[in-house]
Amino acid sequence: MKANAHGQDRTRTRTGIQILLTSLSAMVAETSTFPIDLTKTRLQLHGESQPLSSSTRRPTNAFRVAAAIVRDQSVLGLYQGLSPAILRHLFYTPIRIVGYENLRNLVSSDGSLSLPSKALVGGISGVIAQGSSLCSHLSVSSLNSFFDLSYSPPLPSCLAFAFEVQFVASPADLVKVRMQADGRLISKGLQPRYNGPFDAFKKIVASDGIGGLWKGVLPNIQRAFLVNMGELACYDHAKRFVINNQISDDNIYAHTLASIMSGLSATTLSCPADVVKTRMMNQAVGKEGNLMYKSSYNCLVKTVKIEGLTALWKGFFPTWARLGPWQFVFWVSYEKFRHISGLSSF
Repeated sequence: MKANAHGQDRTRTRTGIQILLTSLSAMVAETSTFPIDLTKTRLQLHGESQPLSSSTRRPTNAFRVAAAIVRDQSVLGLYQGLSPAILRHLFYTPIRIVGYENLRNLVSSDGSLSLPSKALVGGISGVIAQGSSLCSHLSVSSLNSFFDLSYSPPLPSCLAFAFEVQFVASPADLVKVRMQADGRLISKGLQPRYNGPFDAFKKIVASDGIGGLWKGVLPNIQRAFLVNMGELACYDHAKRFVINNQISDDNIYAHTLASIMSGLSATTLSCPADVVKTRMMNQAVGKEGNLMYKSSYNCLVKTVKIEGLTALWKGFFPTWARLGPWQFVFWVSYEKFRHISGLSSF
């Protein structure tokens, strides 16, 4: 009994260290790459519901968008919405990273899973993290079970839990998107809708009701599954491929190559859902109570019909340009922190 209790204490301590290290690494990565994320959001909203032949729609790219932000709002404008983004990652990233590692080890003790199996585990971890990161009613015992290697729930239970908590999505993500989009109003000489994250929460509830905080939940579920399916599974698999084929040792070179590949796959898979999510979250109820999009499916159809199929990959370059550096900073930092702390490689 004492040996078992001692083992559980060691597991909890190890998990606590992992959570701390992932939070720290995520803060560094998010702050370093946030201007690229802001540019991506503005680019995805550019020309919204304007036909390709519209005379008012001017072609643009990531560099023009970023230059306009700096010109109209100074360099600080590139960090509008940073605080809710960091708040979200303090919860979201530890749950998905530590959760993925634990679920992977539950399925296979030596971590030798096939790529499709890793993709499924990565998707499940992302969905759970996205829903539980700001889920106020989620019990501590549920998260402890998810993080604790001594608890081994069956895969169907993990799936049911994942999609259940996803019904309570991420209000912080909604506020981040709204605050990022507000820069377009400032560039036109108009007042922004919100003065800060708390003001945004208050006004969204006042205008859209409490349910307005969870607008865009379905595309957020889809994006969380797809981006983590591509990111976590590809990083894990690519790093092992590089090491096993003696292309590089388990060092910064292997981590860099793996992060580049995972960033590319995650962007390709998740970009359409990201565009829909951004547009659904940014829309607010008009004075007459009208909405531009009735549902995520309506948003998808309307976007393709009016702007063309390529509109679903709007912001692909800044998304990849952000995911690549984000993952490089995160994974290199996280792997280094693990080594310093005496933990094995991811």
